Amino acid sequence: MRWGVMREGVMREDVKREGVKREDVMREGMIREGSPDGPTTPPPQDPTTPSPHDAVARWYAARGWTPFPFQEEAWAAYAAGASGLIHAPTGMGKSYAAWFGPLQEWMMEHPNPATWTEMDAPPLTVLWITPLRALATDTTASLLAAVDELGLPWTVEKRTGDTSSSAKSRQREHAPTALVTTPESLSLLLSYPESRAYFRHVRSVVVDEWHELLGSKRGTQTELALARLRAWQPELRVWGLSATLGNLDQALAVLMGAPERVATATPPPRL
Repeated sequence: MRWGVMREGVMREDVKREGVKREDVMREGMIREGSPDGPTTPPPQDPTTPSPHDAVARWYAARGWTPFPFQEEAWAAYAAGASGLIHAPTGMGKSYAAWFGPLQEWMMEHPNPATWTEMDAPPLTVLWITPLRALATDTTASLLAAVDELGLPWTVEKRTGDTSSSAKSRQREHAPTALVTTPESLSLLLSYPESRAYFRHVRSVVVDEWHELLGSKRGTQTELALARLRAWQPELRVWGLSATLGNLDQALAVLMGAPERVATATPPPRL
């Protein structure tokens, strides 16, 4: 990808994945590119150590899968510092498209897997906003499974109205590396006096099921939370996920706040 040039292109690719029909993975994608500043240069990679991309490829292969092109595009865009909207049918792996970007970035910065077991969990790095408490439970389990299977020292927890008071108190003292939460719970966290320090290490925010929030009071609540986080972290990367959006341009403009810094990957509807 070339960054710094606005361009629009259409690509078609065949992808093989067990249990997915060929017509479901033919895709037309549109890329909008800006000129973000990328993350800090990672330490040199030891040639004897598997790269993060190889580690993720093995994780996929163990399931009989291969990454979809839109997932790899999202990972590359994240690594380049971009924000974006992932619009794809249900079951095609939008969550993994958003999740493995931050994981691969961390693996690039800590290239020796032998040291991971000795590390403390990294600070709060990823916020994952979901509109539904029930979805938060499933999402937390899915994200944590990938982390555990890759052997990373990350912690993943949820914080919703169903979370116990003791767990919430513990999370305020010791935040997980990734926090799955709702707009209401996030807004409450942002209201605390120590909130700026609490969120100081956050690099990315994922807004799941963006179509469920867009245009609603809870969507406005999410936008206000993102505005505050961006004010504290100007290089914050925000990724929206949705299977159902009518007006992608409007959805991007509302979510991103800076629409010139956007990369989208959009597989077609199922035939």
